[in-house]
Amino acid sequence: MPYSLTQLNEAIRTDPRAFVEECDAAYAKKVETAAEKIAEHRGESRIILLSGPSGSGKTTTALKIEEQLEKMGIETHAVAMDNYFNTIDPETAPRNREGEIDYESPFCLDVELLNRHFAMLDRGETIHVPKYEFARQMRSNILSQPLHLGENELAIFEGIHALNDIIVGKNPHAFKLYIAARSNLVDDDGKVVFEHSWLRLCRRMVRDNLFRGSDAAATLKMWPNVRRGEKLYISPYKENAHIMFDSSLAFEFAVIKPLVLPLLEAIPAGKYAVVDDMLRGFEKIEALDESYVAPDSLAREFIGGSTYDNH
Repeated sequence: MPYSLTQLNEAIRTDPRAFVEECDAAYAKKVETAAEKIAEHRGESRIILLSGPSGSGKTTTALKIEEQLEKMGIETHAVAMDNYFNTIDPETAPRNREGEIDYESPFCLDVELLNRHFAMLDRGETIHVPKYEFARQMRSNILSQPLHLGENELAIFEGIHALNDIIVGKNPHAFKLYIAARSNLVDDDGKVVFEHSWLRLCRRMVRDNLFRGSDAAATLKMWPNVRRGEKLYISPYKENAHIMFDSSLAFEFAVIKPLVLPLLEAIPAGKYAVVDDMLRGFEKIEALDESYVAPDSLAREFIGGSTYDNH
């Protein structure tokens, strides 16, 4: 369901704190519902597969679901599937149409090891979760961590390819979630003012700048390949999910505006059509100061200051 520009701007002008709290509460309810369904399902499998495109808030959501399950007496372990990337071998790595290594392909993952680990965990056996060193583009078994699931314990495996058929096909009983920012911002005539894919792009720009020191140009350069990977390898498999929910927060369009505008304005006008479109959209949106955003809000994954930053 789209968000109303008029209602957004009115809420920011009148009672921004209450509006932010209302949005966070609605998202918390989605997390609670997901946790309840996972708890009901745990007799079938101890594995939860959580997927979604880049900039969807998968990491924070996995941790929030973990917290909710622990309140219910179910200990949960979050595992990043990125750690199952294969060490890059130029001879065997998957490639895109341009002949470059396709880092978005699920075949960059050690699918055989993943599926073997899922089966072992469901049987109550101990696995050793590998550690992928992105700086060296290689997997380290020396840094691997043991994981064993007790009688009332679950593991959430979070990654963009978690719902791909090459994984789900071997693990049909695992509980599956798909998360994505899916709501546009529209005016009173229903015309889109700000697309949900733009929100994800802005999330990535701000996060890349805060945590990696990257400028918007660097994020924009890789974005078409990210979107290509989503359309090929992620979106087609969202129907495999038991639950699909929207990770957008209505206030995000406003709180991200003052953070991303300087990054967008540093891009030469006309160089990227999407930048010009986003700038026109932001002209209609009231800005919201980030001080209104709680440290445990999902939005903090992208704007910094999160209680989850140490995870």
